[in-house]
Amino acid sequence: MDLNKFNQLAKNRALENKKFLQRLKMKDPRKVDSAFHVTHEAVFEEVNCLTCANCCKTTSPIFYANDIARLAKSLRMKPGDFIEKYLRIDDDNDYVLVSSPCPFLDAENYCSVYNDRPKACREYPHTNRKKMVQIMELTYKNTLVCPAVLEMVERMKKLATSL
Repeated sequence: MDLNKFNQLAKNRALENKKFLQRLKMKDPRKVDSAFHVTHEAVFEEVNCLTCANCCKTTSPIFYANDIARLAKSLRMKPGDFIEKYLRIDDDNDYVLVSSPCPFLDAENYCSVYNDRPKACREYPHTNRKKMVQIMELTYKNTLVCPAVLEMVERMKKLATSL
């Protein structure tokens, strides 16, 4: 995965993709969900996240209380110590990682806490959710982070007339 090439492509298509995703908000939510879910499955048949891990290298998930408790327990830490060592509060008052890349990402792009990872990591890139029309802004942001999401949006553009 050439992340420099991906970043340039994502930037070049950013405005077009933002407008496209905004237009999808006006479409039948069931059709949008169906198209996204089919496209999600097809893209992830071809994409191996371990070749990229750009999400883990550049962004932080939100950590909820149960994520913190689960991870602290698995690392044999107190939740307060986990927060002190790994987290900060962002502008939205959410717990996020202090730094990137994620401290749990190893050299081969594997997650050392995979079984206990936060909910946001489990659900990323959020393209197989119900009510996709409600998260088009997040989907747009993810086109700038995840090559698979960018590919999904490119394929969705070709399906747009059937939505």
